[in-house]
Amino acid sequence: MEVAILVIAFIILIGLGVPIAWSIGLSSIFTMLVSIPALPAFTTVAHRMATGLDSFSLLAIPFFVLAGQIMNRGGIARRLIAFARTLVGSLPGGLAHVNIMAAMMFGAIAGSAVAAASAIGSFMTDEMEKEGYSTEFAAAVNITSSTTGMVIPPSNILIVYSLASGGVSIAALFLAGYVPGILTGLLLMIVAGVMSKKKGMKVGKRSSLRQVWSTFWAAFPSLLLLVVIIGGIVGGIFTATEASAVAVLYCLILTYIYKEVSLDALPDIFLSSVGTTAIVMLLIGTSMSMSWVMAYENIPQNITTFLLGISNSKFVILLIINLTLLFVGIFMDMTPAVLIFTPIFLPVVTALGMDPTHFGIIMVLNLTIGLCTPPVGSVLFVGVGVAGTTIQKVIKPLMPLFIAMLVALLLITYIPELSLFLPRLFGL
Repeated sequence: MEVAILVIAFIILIGLGVPIAWSIGLSSIFTMLVSIPALPAFTTVAHRMATGLDSFSLLAIPFFVLAGQIMNRGGIARRLIAFARTLVGSLPGGLAHVNIMAAMMFGAIAGSAVAAASAIGSFMTDEMEKEGYSTEFAAAVNITSSTTGMVIPPSNILIVYSLASGGVSIAALFLAGYVPGILTGLLLMIVAGVMSKKKGMKVGKRSSLRQVWSTFWAAFPSLLLLVVIIGGIVGGIFTATEASAVAVLYCLILTYIYKEVSLDALPDIFLSSVGTTAIVMLLIGTSMSMSWVMAYENIPQNITTFLLGISNSKFVILLIINLTLLFVGIFMDMTPAVLIFTPIFLPVVTALGMDPTHFGIIMVLNLTIGLCTPPVGSVLFVGVGVAGTTIQKVIKPLMPLFIAMLVALLLITYIPELSLFLPRLFGL
């Protein structure tokens, strides 16, 4: 009874266009009202929202958001694109490869797929059109490649998963994201190269070692951020939360060196960061209340029993979970999806002997695919808007790239070492 009310109320509210954070919170309250009086129901949901946000690890999110905003304004994208162009611009489909590689690097540094789609796409779409690439193909490449930065650390969504899972090491998750993120990018490059070759796209001129070195040196201060953050966390110099504050300080120093962000622009950057953080925190608070309601109604335990009753095959159950998460990603933003479905599926996969770190990467990669799909695909909308095209026109060139992402998902799901090699290498 309570489960049906929770699901139906949530679907109706989403269908009415109610913001997802409010839909999550209201459906949780409606479910509680069935079994307890109004005042305790409201009090319980409010209490769970407050306690859900009372986490030291969550302090990392506003700092990483601020660091990403500063990097987004600081001319980082242009330097990364120039460096990527000297590395892969001479390959078949060179500019498509440049887009993918630059988006991977920028997404990882900024920690935002939307920021990567906007910053890289606004420059690369025009460049690709000049070389004869279609606007739709350029947009499709930009949209899919921008999501890789959500897996490659530092990643806010991996911090959220650590919270939802009950304390999986953030350092282990960060290290686990490297190979899957790079693998996804490489598969996208292969598909984009094949598509470009079929269309007879021009091949760029090979860059000299001097040009490679020059562009690398220009991009080096930005790339060094990844080394500082991950090296500091793995080396035990600072925690992930402290690393986020270090990232902000480093980015401020970087903007002083590059001289592309004035002091007058900082208040606007801070305000934008506060707005983004407020949205994320509201989603986290309401999602934590829904997770508590589901635990109160024994939903995770019932689903675990149900899935394990369908089959005792790890392959089959992981396939079912992947299909479910892919479907969820179409309709739900990543943050609430991770907070709501981690407590549901984590007991299932741990019963099968899966490492929680490995499952975290699978879940995040699943949900990044949803960022590229309507009706709530934020990266899809930004990529289409930047390119000045429509979703209908982009769907066709998107499909082969979707397939590449799905192949990456399957490889990462069924080959655990792709995610766990680096954490185990560093003893995490």
